[in-house]
Amino acid sequence: MNLREETEFILKKYGFRANKKLGQNFLINEEIIDQIIEKADVNKNDTIIEIGPGLGSLTAKLLENANKVIAIELDSNMSNILKERFCLYDNFELIEKDVLKVDLNEIVEKYDSVKVVANLPYYITTPIIMKLLEERLKLKSITVMVQKEVGERFCAVPNSKEYGAITISINYYTKPEIIIDVPKDNFEPMPEVDSCVIKLDVRDVPPVDLKNEKEFFNLIKAGFSQRRKTINNSLASMGISKEKIKNVLEKLSIDSKLRAENLTMEQFADISNNM
Repeated sequence: MNLREETEFILKKYGFRANKKLGQNFLINEEIIDQIIEKADVNKNDTIIEIGPGLGSLTAKLLENANKVIAIELDSNMSNILKERFCLYDNFELIEKDVLKVDLNEIVEKYDSVKVVANLPYYITTPIIMKLLEERLKLKSITVMVQKEVGERFCAVPNSKEYGAITISINYYTKPEIIIDVPKDNFEPMPEVDSCVIKLDVRDVPPVDLKNEKEFFNLIKAGFSQRRKTINNSLASMGISKEKIKNVLEKLSIDSKLRAENLTMEQFADISNNM
């Protein structure tokens, strides 16, 4: 029985239908699951946190290759399937909660080598990833399936339409890389868009030195909130005097007519540190 047939069998057995509200699309290509395990470098030293395990297709492979798998699932119907399917595995733990309400630090601090590997629910991808990063969990890496356009935004470069506030945030905390392209016909039910697997290697230290991290992110948010605005006008909208803006930009040799999408993370850091 291949993975597509297995998925259809499980869905039929439990009379289950994918919940679109919860962004449920089940991966039915076993080769891609094997690639995820390989690229995430899952080994017997690792404790894996899997968010939104669904029917457990990825979970099954993780259990074979990792020391332990901690699955976090919100949908009670899914949880029942997972409990029955993996009841004999002593390295499987299920947390039946909304991941955004789980104290992940309490979990992570118990283990030496923790990685996140998951096919994330698409409707809540960015909030989940930012929770993992902003809480500064002791994670080695995060390897997740996301919509392709989201992955492209995470890995974008300045002067591109994909480049935005989320790009800088992701690159501040991690080194992102798209490692697998996943066309939409690899899912059941088939979503409307293609996907990709992105690996985020968590940085030990950020790539820029900041005087005030909160102000740095406020500056980025203001810069990208109205992309057509020049950096000069974006800074003015934060209540900074025009004279101060002029002096800082001249000092840093940054053209005041540039927009946020033209500036690197380092330039944003320089502006923030001099304001």
